[in-house]
Amino acid sequence: MIQILLGGITPQHFLREYWQKKPLLVRNAIPGFSGLLSPAEVRQLACDEDAESRLIFQRDNQWDLLRGPMQPRDFPRKGPWTTLVQGLNLLRDDADALLQQFSFIPYARLDDLMVSYATDGGGVGPHFDSYDVFLLQGMGQRRWQVSAQRDLTLVEDAPLKILKHFKPTQEWVLDPGDMLYLPPRYAHDGVAIGECMTYSIGFRAPSAQELGTEFLGWLSENLQLSGMYADPDLALARQPGRIPDAMIDQVTDMLGKICWSRKDVARFLGEYLSEPKPHVFFDPPEEPLSEKRFLAQARRHGLRLDRRTQILYAAGEIHVNGEPGISVNPAFKQLADRRELVPPADLDDESQSLLHEWYSCGFIHIRQPGT
Repeated sequence: MIQILLGGITPQHFLREYWQKKPLLVRNAIPGFSGLLSPAEVRQLACDEDAESRLIFQRDNQWDLLRGPMQPRDFPRKGPWTTLVQGLNLLRDDADALLQQFSFIPYARLDDLMVSYATDGGGVGPHFDSYDVFLLQGMGQRRWQVSAQRDLTLVEDAPLKILKHFKPTQEWVLDPGDMLYLPPRYAHDGVAIGECMTYSIGFRAPSAQELGTEFLGWLSENLQLSGMYADPDLALARQPGRIPDAMIDQVTDMLGKICWSRKDVARFLGEYLSEPKPHVFFDPPEEPLSEKRFLAQARRHGLRLDRRTQILYAAGEIHVNGEPGISVNPAFKQLADRRELVPPADLDDESQSLLHEWYSCGFIHIRQPGT
């Protein structure tokens, strides 16, 4: 299945020759695919307060951007326009299943599945993304122009990141089921030919600045330094406004004790990369089963992760939805890798209780018979 998705090449070949290197066009990547949603369903989702959405259109050669949730009256009656709904995989099981087809790339890199509906001539303008993206065509057609240009100057004062000097070097028209992969910072422009929808599978690539800022915040919450500033041999201050050299030296020595290990970085990444987005909430069961009944049902039918749940593991610890790590075991690794599990009979008491806790929080569910 993956080789069909990638145009007959293996995932290893794709990662070696294309990933973060050059575009790949795959005709009929998903045979028979025409999308997951109708235009009316996309507009309905864009009006949902639980969805992250945007409406983009042009007026008098100027780009306009409206952030959701939308109202039905917000959608233009004429002219080219586009509406985008982020995190479709968090809202629909079929979108989550589509996303899982790309599991040959680590979940730690996964961002989300976005759907874009556009009227004839609609698009978001020539731009570049700071992440890897697979552009899967649903209904209709879209013309893509791409360029490896180094000039990424943006139009000033625009509500969108529009390239000022876009010079396409390649062009394709994508039909339903076709897919285009683009590496980060690859300039591109997609324009709808008639009504169309595109499903964008994005893979996050945080900047060093973002990682550094987030790690320092995490470190401040987990830091433990002993001792306190002291100056029993303080000399008479003849220049009271001056910070003493001895104070600077002592504080330099104290701060020099701040350190971290590779395991600390693994813990940080586990919490940071599995943290749900701010608008994501879980739905606990209204009448949760007791732990005993839960385990009996789980062993009979199996468990599946909620589509909003992210589980990652590294350095002997597993992280669920941004929570501090717990010791990993083979069952939890299987749950993280396959997103489903039939709990083994020999699972220890602590692990059984933890599964029940995740179930009670809405992080996992008992699979329905026949699914």
